Amino acid sequence: MPEQKADVRAAGRRLLHRGAQGVSRVRRSVSRRPRVLLYLGILGPGVIAASAGNDAGGIATFASVGADQGYKLLWILIPLTFSLGIVQEMCARMGAVTGKGLSDLVRERFGLRWTAFVMIALLIANAGVTVSEFVGIAAATELLGVARYVSVPIAAVAIWWLVVKGSYKRVERVFLVMSLVFVAYVVSAFLAHPPWGTVAREIIHPHLELTSTYLFTLVAVIGTTISPYMQVFIQSSVVEKGVRAENYRLTRADVWIGTVFAILIVFFIVVSTAATLNVQGEHVETAAQAAQALKPLAGVYAELLFAIGLFGASMLAAGVLPLATAYSISEALGFEKGVSSSFREAPIFLGIFTFLVALGALIAMMPGLPLIRVLLVTQVINGVLLPVVLIATLRLVNNRELMGAHVNGPLYNIVAWLTTIVVSGLSLLLILTTVFPHLFSR
Repeated sequence: MPEQKADVRAAGRRLLHRGAQGVSRVRRSVSRRPRVLLYLGILGPGVIAASAGNDAGGIATFASVGADQGYKLLWILIPLTFSLGIVQEMCARMGAVTGKGLSDLVRERFGLRWTAFVMIALLIANAGVTVSEFVGIAAATELLGVARYVSVPIAAVAIWWLVVKGSYKRVERVFLVMSLVFVAYVVSAFLAHPPWGTVAREIIHPHLELTSTYLFTLVAVIGTTISPYMQVFIQSSVVEKGVRAENYRLTRADVWIGTVFAILIVFFIVVSTAATLNVQGEHVETAAQAAQALKPLAGVYAELLFAIGLFGASMLAAGVLPLATAYSISEALGFEKGVSSSFREAPIFLGIFTFLVALGALIAMMPGLPLIRVLLVTQVINGVLLPVVLIATLRLVNNRELMGAHVNGPLYNIVAWLTTIVVSGLSLLLILTTVFPHLFSR
């Protein structure tokens, strides 16, 4: 009898455990926490966030840098490495210490006006990036012989359906693998046999030209490398993964590894396009021209390889970015949110998501749209609005009541504030050289 009672108790414990697991699964499926970038299950948040700049806008920007400027802008990659790493690390640290996302902290610590200002800046910046992703879809499919008027509406409807109906995670890894095609630029850079001596000199030889073209390109590089949505993403992803201050050390390493990896990819994109396009005096105005930098590796299949990578990267971000934006703004302003909600239950959340997807698709289908130019302009918008997010982040991370002993050290503050001031100054110079070009032509 004692043995039977023990068996009954053990069986009861097993049933309770299974029941608890079932309840947990149901709760997880109902709550459906946002996956700001859905390939977190493969890589760490630091690697993903830093690499996120290598989407449609990023590839177009870096290819244009190499084609138009040659190796002259390689010097910017050194300060960008430190700026990107420090900015990303600050947000990751805030997520680990507070257990809250950036939007949550902005709402709690700042007044409604400042919160609305930051969220509007984020909405504008992210709307621009969303447009660039659909432009990337259009450019990729046109390389494959499919007109944008066919591919873009289908992609927009598919993305909306996949995300809202909750099956986007089933195809996310396919898009991720497709976007990894851009690692081919590393091999292509070596096969193009660039003048490595010139490359080395330009890396350590900073110079600034007060022309609208040069400043436009410079701000675009900064905007696509340190995008505002990346700060929101990394902090949310650290919170989502349950990282805490006591086990944050590995996440810090992940941030810096991701930063170095992302900048290296940028370096090889610029070198390969400079070695193949700049030497021939070609400019990147179409996706087909950007694909030519892969010819040393892929030959006649360069356009196909480029199209596959561009399509995968664009589809991945076109689904995730509007969703992340809708979550961030709804969270900050206290609106109901969740992809499992109806329009009646969460009108602001689903309205923002639908608006961004529709806006991106409509602009990408405009006849005669210069696709590469649009990609560059959206990255400039990112760069101009970046200081708004950086100032909010710096105010939060230096708040001792919030961060305790984990506030920024002097070195971090110097680099972060310098980044904010320099980006603001470059944005102002860009505006001045565009509006008053005659003042800078002497």
